[in-house]
Amino acid sequence: MKITALKMQVRDKDRVNVFVDGKYRFSLDITQVAELGIKTGSEYTEEELAELENESQFGKLYTRALEYALTRPRSQREMRDYLYRKTRDTPTKEGGLRKGVSKELTDRVFDRLIAKGYVDDEKFTRFWIENRNLRKGTSFRRLKAELAAKGVSGGIVDEFLEKSERQELDELRKVVAKKAIKYDDPQKLIGYLVRQGFRYDDIRSVLNEDA
Repeated sequence: MKITALKMQVRDKDRVNVFVDGKYRFSLDITQVAELGIKTGSEYTEEELAELENESQFGKLYTRALEYALTRPRSQREMRDYLYRKTRDTPTKEGGLRKGVSKELTDRVFDRLIAKGYVDDEKFTRFWIENRNLRKGTSFRRLKAELAAKGVSGGIVDEFLEKSERQELDELRKVVAKKAIKYDDPQKLIGYLVRQGFRYDDIRSVLNEDA
């Protein structure tokens, strides 16, 4: 079987449609075309074309995963969950099922993202601590719980909290300034602040500042 044409996609200039024996077979991104040495006139066996189709799937999934990673820093668990969803069959508009990709493919994509530094728990933790509810305030206990839910180890979280410019009492003051007006009963305000992860002694200390 022979590659008879390579045509740039109209909607995505970074992808190239590959035609085999006059019919569209699959698409690759421009980098893959160069790396794999795809040229018009080259001949391949069916097994070799199947391997190229697998590379096509890899390129598409890697691009989508990279876009997901670049919208904001992601933890390793977030990326694994995202890729896992891609292995599931999904319904099409026509009423059929679109088969999910293989786990082996998602593992390759994940490993590539890690190797390139696009997914990094330390970078993610720094981003989360520096940006999470910065104006509204968030207790360190809540930050730890949120990051644990994202799959980040406690050691990494503790390290970045120690380095952070955020201070627990300052975070508490932000929350009090925002929420105090909503509570006529001081005990209810204290209960709310405890549920947000602040220590009782710190709460009393900050509330006494305004007394």
